[in-house]
Amino acid sequence: MVRRKINAEAADSDPILEKGSTRKRFSNAGDLDHAAKKQRPVLEERTDYSRWRMRDDHGRQTWRYLEDDEAVKDWPQTYADKYFLGLPLDLPDLPKPKNPLDAVRNGLEFFEKLQLPSGHWGCEYGGPMFLLPCIVISWYATKTPIPWYYATEIKNYLFARAHPEDGGWGLHIEGETSVFGTVLNYTVLRLVGVDADHPKMVKARATLHSLGGATHAPHWAKWWLAVLGVAHWDIVNPVPPELWLLPDWVPFAPWRWWIHIRMVFLPMSYLWSRRWTAEETDTIRSLRKELFVEDWARIDWAAHRNTIHPRDNYHPKTWLLNTINWFLANIWRPYFRVKPLVDKAEDWVMKLIEMENENTDHLDLATVSGPMNLVCLYARDGPDSYAVRRHKERSDEFLWVKDEGLLANGTNGVQCWDTAFAIQTVMDAGLTQDPRWRPMLLRALEFLDDQQIRENVKDQDKCYRQQRKGGWAFSNKDQGYAVSDCVSEALKSVIILQKTPGFPTLIDDRRIFDAIDTLLTYQNPNGSCSSYEPPRAGPWMEMLNAAEVFGQIMVEYEYPECTTAVVTALSLFHKHWPEYRALEIERFIERAVAWIKTNQRPHGGWYGSWGICFTYATMFALESLASTGETYENSSHSKRGCDFLLSKQREDGGWSEHYKACETGEYFEHPTGSQVVMTAWALIGLMKANYPDKTPIRRGIKLLMERQQPNGEWLQEAIEGVFNKSCMISYPNYKFTFPMKALGMFARKYPDETVV
Repeated sequence: MVRRKINAEAADSDPILEKGSTRKRFSNAGDLDHAAKKQRPVLEERTDYSRWRMRDDHGRQTWRYLEDDEAVKDWPQTYADKYFLGLPLDLPDLPKPKNPLDAVRNGLEFFEKLQLPSGHWGCEYGGPMFLLPCIVISWYATKTPIPWYYATEIKNYLFARAHPEDGGWGLHIEGETSVFGTVLNYTVLRLVGVDADHPKMVKARATLHSLGGATHAPHWAKWWLAVLGVAHWDIVNPVPPELWLLPDWVPFAPWRWWIHIRMVFLPMSYLWSRRWTAEETDTIRSLRKELFVEDWARIDWAAHRNTIHPRDNYHPKTWLLNTINWFLANIWRPYFRVKPLVDKAEDWVMKLIEMENENTDHLDLATVSGPMNLVCLYARDGPDSYAVRRHKERSDEFLWVKDEGLLANGTNGVQCWDTAFAIQTVMDAGLTQDPRWRPMLLRALEFLDDQQIRENVKDQDKCYRQQRKGGWAFSNKDQGYAVSDCVSEALKSVIILQKTPGFPTLIDDRRIFDAIDTLLTYQNPNGSCSSYEPPRAGPWMEMLNAAEVFGQIMVEYEYPECTTAVVTALSLFHKHWPEYRALEIERFIERAVAWIKTNQRPHGGWYGSWGICFTYATMFALESLASTGETYENSSHSKRGCDFLLSKQREDGGWSEHYKACETGEYFEHPTGSQVVMTAWALIGLMKANYPDKTPIRRGIKLLMERQQPNGEWLQEAIEGVFNKSCMISYPNYKFTFPMKALGMFARKYPDETVV
């Protein structure tokens, strides 16, 4: 099918909205929208999925829609494109596995087809339902054109992810409907051109109103509505940029906050201070009528700063924060915010944003702060500055297209993280020297070589950044934020391959040492490791948590997952380079494993902060103990961890943990039954601990083999990841890497077992 081409000038100028004929009661028909001054197409029912392509440019992932028939012929879809889009792959059935190692080989046959040209594995990294609104609202506020194919698939994704009963949206794709999710995603649908009287919009609006309307939204949603001009800035609790002028010694100075919260509140503070709003349009005026239960003109905005629906109030504001907010709003802002101080604070905030842009080439840390920074730069510099134009270009890297439509990823991908696990999967199966997999592994090694971060950031101390030289990011080196476990897993994978006969040494010793030097900076005083940097303040800072929908967000915390990753990386390195910083490494490992023991819960498991939940962290903790020789037979901690896992095994041999465990701190079974990812996590933990009875392990392996499809793949099940206790996020490649890892470990441990 040949798509008609839209007017080129319109396509390059404005976002897309539906034609006036479809805009009914909630529109002000006599007004012109800045986004509707030119003729533009109606939203399509669906794009032609045979025209989408994933472009991989050294780990930069962007989706392209080819409207030209010749371009379609010149750039054929790959298996990966088709898989991501849910299109038929027409792959033949593979020989039925006779044993677990055959199942690994079948899995690799499929997974290899998803490797992208630069050598990494890509996938969606969706789940949170507040990410796409950040991007779309920033586009609308900065008058950025939204192509019709983006708008169409944004509409499709949000319709697909609306709650089947009430039509609203939650904090994440499996969560219950909330004001946060509903008010932001309803707004997005209106901004891309869906009519207010569409049946799905009517249903969503009724649900929103039943929850109290937009006045009951949490802080982040109120901030975005104020940026649009849909709400008044008085409804937003204070975010003064003067905080960034506090001396470093102040216990609550922003540099002490967790990296994500400080990079979000940085642009928040600038626009709050400026009280900047987007150009008023017909759509914005209409949203003022649609989103609120109250008469917009009569709302007492300041009275609703702390109004929030209980469903959104996961972490209620403390008395201390409420007192501070009252003081800032009623005393500080009207009486003490003198212009010279405000100007100095705003200038410094923008300088910090500029440094973030320079260090990431305008990609920025993640999908919330990046769009916020775009609006700040637009507000200060206008539409034609290089920074604004570059931000708009790079926003495409956060987008992902799948069978349901277009969504936003949590970062610009999971490239380095998933590639490291893919390499280790082959190693655990004993297949690294198999010539069949050498080309795939070599491309993966070349990718990690290319993506190693070679220098620390410019002005590291000035912008409060952690050492990163020699490290790897979660996604790619452009994003450039090294994370303790990402560095560790990538480093392990590099060492594994470069110490395997037949593989080249692409990363020399000096670069390996750089990675070790950075890893050694991550240990906390109690022996544990955190994620981006050691904690700079204590948990008491949660008294100042203004995000409401998240827990444990104000500072870094200790994580058994991250601690284990660093321990195992240092252990592997020490085996091959026993002389380099030997005493420091030995002491690091000793203290880290000692902390792992103290972090064990009374029931024997460990709480996971990045995967769901006790199953995930217990796998890592048992690996930590095993790295120092502590197993089920000789360690009470390892035995208790194994006993905990075994107590959760289901009749079918699998494991099944629900995300409610992350929210509550108590183990919850998933109502849909056993999950292949959690089953693999539990099996890996038991085998790392050298659990002596193979019977329960064999039962789990049997489930993994039975769930594998004839073409070698495993199907997507429940969501796998989490952050900040309350928000879930997808790791679709886990259903390949961890089951194959478990199967491979079993095959090597019990080579004569056929299982089926």
